Amino acid sequence: MKAAKGHFMARFLLSGLVGLCLLGGQAFAQSDYPSRPVRIVVPSSPGGGTDILARVIADYLARSMHGQFFVENRPGAGQMIGIEQVAHAEPDGYTLLVAASTLSLNPVMFKNIKYDPIKDFAPITQLAAVPNVLLVHPSLGVKSLGELIALAKQKPGDLTYASAGVATSPHMGVELLKSMAGINLTHIPFKGTGPAVTEALSGRVPIVLSNTLTAKPLIDNGQLIPLGVTGTKRAEGMADIPTIAEGGVSGYEAMQWYGLLAPAGTPETIVNRLQVEAAAALKTDEVKKRLAADGAEPVGNTPTQFGTLIRNELIKWGDVAKAAGITPQ
Repeated sequence: MKAAKGHFMARFLLSGLVGLCLLGGQAFAQSDYPSRPVRIVVPSSPGGGTDILARVIADYLARSMHGQFFVENRPGAGQMIGIEQVAHAEPDGYTLLVAASTLSLNPVMFKNIKYDPIKDFAPITQLAAVPNVLLVHPSLGVKSLGELIALAKQKPGDLTYASAGVATSPHMGVELLKSMAGINLTHIPFKGTGPAVTEALSGRVPIVLSNTLTAKPLIDNGQLIPLGVTGTKRAEGMADIPTIAEGGVSGYEAMQWYGLLAPAGTPETIVNRLQVEAAAALKTDEVKKRLAADGAEPVGNTPTQFGTLIRNELIKWGDVAKAAGITPQ
């Protein structure tokens, strides 16, 4: 009996030692991170805002963490190809995602989504927030948001607005405005900001919501008239343009955001270290200048705060879609 008991205790202690060794090995592997190249997936084409920001962050992480970080562009299907790839990647810290707010807009707008923005990702940090600007062609004859709302109420459904496409930040930003202001504008989607702005410049579709980088030269040249920015405060370099809330739609806010994420299940130590390093990058003069050139504001919040943002965005835009009568395609 004593021999059996001793044998059991020996096995128990041995299994405990094995467990400790495994945990120790995992801890060592994480403290040694990154020990091989880290891939940062961008679900859009090279040259766009998401891509530019991802490359700036990758360069900084490579220097600060003494490892290799490289960007891989995986565009297509409304950014879903790249997003889905990361959602189903090994959660070891060697595949990351830099995504825009489309991450939480796609599930609202489309049925066949193969990722869950909450369950499939470990949020690391929100990198930046970018306001849009509501613009109109001079031929429309309005010079303020109040005048546009009044005109839209006189001609319900007659006024058209251009967007960069279905489920994009500009599309949903105008739908939110419609809901909050009680007006009806007809949506004309295009394949990108460029074509949408071109139509607005021609006057054929006289209203457009555009990012600040594209909007600024058009405003400066008097080609389009700004009615308001979509953030809670006035945009840098556009201090004379009121927010939409200041223009009469109290409580309005529709920011486009960019964030860094990992697959769900990525070790917390790796997530936290990446958050610290990415947040530090956003405080450097180099990154601040780069973001300012695109009209973006650095953020660098905690994983918990970023996760809360994603959850709130899903609820917010789901309600907007429902109010607008938009059903998932």
